[in-house]
Amino acid sequence: MTSTTIPPNVPASSEQLVPALDLSVVVPIYNEYDSLPVLIEAISQVLDRQALTYEILCVDDGSTDGSGDRLRQLAQHHAQLRGILLRRNYGQTAAMAAGFDHAQGLVIITMDGDLQNDPADIPRLLARLNEGYDLVSGWRKDRQDNTLTRLIPSKIANWLIGRVTGVNLHDYGCSLKAYRAEVIHDMNLYGELHRFLPALAFIEGARITEIAVNHYPRRFGTSKYGLGRTLRVVMDLLTVYFMKKFLTKPMHIFGTLGLVSMAVGIGIGIYLTLVKFLADQDIGDRPLLVLAVVLLLAGIQLFSFGLLAELMMRTYHESQQRPIYRVREVVESGLP
Repeated sequence: MTSTTIPPNVPASSEQLVPALDLSVVVPIYNEYDSLPVLIEAISQVLDRQALTYEILCVDDGSTDGSGDRLRQLAQHHAQLRGILLRRNYGQTAAMAAGFDHAQGLVIITMDGDLQNDPADIPRLLARLNEGYDLVSGWRKDRQDNTLTRLIPSKIANWLIGRVTGVNLHDYGCSLKAYRAEVIHDMNLYGELHRFLPALAFIEGARITEIAVNHYPRRFGTSKYGLGRTLRVVMDLLTVYFMKKFLTKPMHIFGTLGLVSMAVGIGIGIYLTLVKFLADQDIGDRPLLVLAVVLLLAGIQLFSFGLLAELMMRTYHESQQRPIYRVREVVESGLP
């Protein structure tokens, strides 16, 4: 039997329960009726060869093809399988969040349910995690997807996300990833932020790396992704950028923009005043007068937004008892 060492795990807070298992595999499912038996068997075969306690969490995101019923059947024959059936289709981010909330493992592996990810890569992810990383991301180096609708947009998105977030990965969209549990528990997922989990983990101070993993053509069904998600990716990217730069200091951006706007508006106002009284020129019909008023009002509003955002951030952190820092470890001499 092959042994894979699980990295040590320190809970994020004293109130967090210590996970009872070595590993949790979280798989969001949406209309994967035919894939499920093959997927569960493949994951089980790989993990049964490891000296680990594990669970497989399949989150059915409101499937309409009977995937929920199939999960119930499979759970009768696989002791490690747990099915989480959501009431409706909430999206992949919500499905992952549900899996994370129910996971009991020291390490959490995520992967797609369409058989394009290879469960045989899981031991390699764990081995790399054991080198001291907090997150290991898969890189579909030889990706088996449509070039025009999937590969080219993905390459552009990966480059853009890397530039904006500062986390340069070849493949943000690969679902096959390994996380230390405390990193997951430090993050709250909303909207469609599952694509940016490495960036969110980086904000929390995680050490991140990636390895090349296998990728196979889809065997059953059709892809649920298309070009229509491009706009959503851009919007979420702006959200992540703001969180990275100004999560604990929103006044820095709104206040700065507000002060600049007010300064320019006041400057234009002084100029028009001098023109009026020194050059005896009419300024009532000048566009600059309107611009000065607009800039001044906009500056006051932006500055006010900054103050309100500061209050909201304090409420957010204090209501959740969420610290603005993360401790990796405490080093002591051990001497009396």
